[in-house]
Amino acid sequence: MSLLEINKLSAYYGDFQALFGIDLNANQGETVAIIGANGAGKSTFLQSIAGLVPVAKEYITFDGKQIGGMNAYDVVSTGIALVPEGRRLFASLTVEENLLMGAYAAAKGDWTLKRVYGLFPNLEKRRTQAAGTLSGGEQQMVAVGRALMSNPKLLMCDELSLGLAPIIIGQIYATLVKIKEHGTTLLLVEQDIRQAMAVSDRLYCFQAGRVSLVGRPSELNHEQISRAYFGVS
Repeated sequence: MSLLEINKLSAYYGDFQALFGIDLNANQGETVAIIGANGAGKSTFLQSIAGLVPVAKEYITFDGKQIGGMNAYDVVSTGIALVPEGRRLFASLTVEENLLMGAYAAAKGDWTLKRVYGLFPNLEKRRTQAAGTLSGGEQQMVAVGRALMSNPKLLMCDELSLGLAPIIIGQIYATLVKIKEHGTTLLLVEQDIRQAMAVSDRLYCFQAGRVSLVGRPSELNHEQISRAYFGVS
């Protein structure tokens, strides 16, 4: 069953067009990954869904409702959460205060502080520590936990692995498996192609604001991905 349907999505920054007629869908309980070089439009795509970039209403259908152009806080209440690139925590607030901020416009669900701390035990130990003093990996855990506190049906993650050590990346991606088991649909933007292929049910490649390739990781080969990623014919 399709949870998210994107039809001919185009997005602009003033006169500059960043996305050109994107089609994409994510089924309930599925993990969909988006890869592509810097400037391919991946972050703009997630921000369009999240209500941070204005788009036409009919471009985005979520859980049977057209949500294109909604305010970001209204999008959250429908059951969509974004873990932004760079984490964007409130550095002077504690870990727990950051997590509670995620529940401000929460949809109905059973993600609680207790459940988030069960997923990330280290965060409970640091619950009174200022978020800005944490390691990069722990900050990423807070960012994911904050998004979960909004009880999303769809969790969107933008470059989770950016700037992190491989062992930490492995730990964070292991938690995504548990989140998926909880019934959450995942939409991941990732420059690490191997990581994206390892965790996704379906893979999209963006190139210059367009979809250049789509398929199941098991059906795609290195040559196909390289052509789609770099725009080499």
